[in-house]
Amino acid sequence: MSPSRGGPRSDRPKRRTFTAAYKKRILNEYDGLTESGERGALLRREGLYHSHIQKWRETQEQGAHDGLEGKPAGRPAATETDTDNERLRRENERLAAELARTKAALEVVGKAHALLELISGSADSDRKPSR
Repeated sequence: MSPSRGGPRSDRPKRRTFTAAYKKRILNEYDGLTESGERGALLRREGLYHSHIQKWRETQEQGAHDGLEGKPAGRPAATETDTDNERLRRENERLAAELARTKAALEVVGKAHALLELISGSADSDRKPSR
């Protein structure tokens, strides 16, 4: 693993992505081949499988994004709402922790106050004037 890209999957090969222009060019070239074995040679040369051709052709026939644009790889970009929600969630967690600390401190102060009253009361009873 490289230090800058550490992670559980960093040593695995990356999935290839193909542009719409590349897909269209390969489909046109594939469809233009008629000699026996030419199509297989094209697939081997490009490092492709027949399933690539089938999937690209289906996508093209469905007319999605000029026929060959796939959905973008990776996680969709966060919206402004998502960003705000995440910020508010973190702030809420911070404030909840602060509130818990404050409650604990108030409980300690309350117990200290009760103890001081108890000590003060016993000290007063010890000092009763003798008649």
